[in-house]
Amino acid sequence: MNKLEIIKNKIYTEKEAAYNTLQMWRFKEEKIVFTNGCFDIVHRGHLEYLAKASDLGHKLIMGLNTNASVQRLKGPNRPINDEYSRALLLASLNFIDMVIFFDEETPYDLIKFVQPDYLVKGSDYNAEDIVGYDIVKAKGGEIVTLDFIEGFSSTGIINKIKNT
Repeated sequence: MNKLEIIKNKIYTEKEAAYNTLQMWRFKEEKIVFTNGCFDIVHRGHLEYLAKASDLGHKLIMGLNTNASVQRLKGPNRPINDEYSRALLLASLNFIDMVIFFDEETPYDLIKFVQPDYLVKGSDYNAEDIVGYDIVKAKGGEIVTLDFIEGFSSTGIINKIKNT
């Protein structure tokens, strides 16, 4: 299998398609880390956040907002990059093991399906307010918040380009 095929095989459009892989990881008692977001323009802040998240367990699953979901959250001019391009870029990172699209307002149903051992979001969230907190806590998992790197955001990059 060539490298591009390996990357593409990490992308799942429906959560049910990931079921067998998740079951295998569970059987091997591998700790699963879950995070989610739009990741419209991937930058240094994203990379450092995702690398730190992956260090928490054995497998990192990325819940990725679909195009429609990003538009509902961020407006009609977003996303800048389409969902497949965003997924392909994220799946190419060696520390991301699976990318699963979700179209809902929140990844709650996806988190319920994945049942991660660690749920990770940025430190701009209070742990108790993070979507899926109840699911992960109920199974004895941990909610982890990670600090962002100052000065790095997709919106900041877009605004900088608009103002030049």
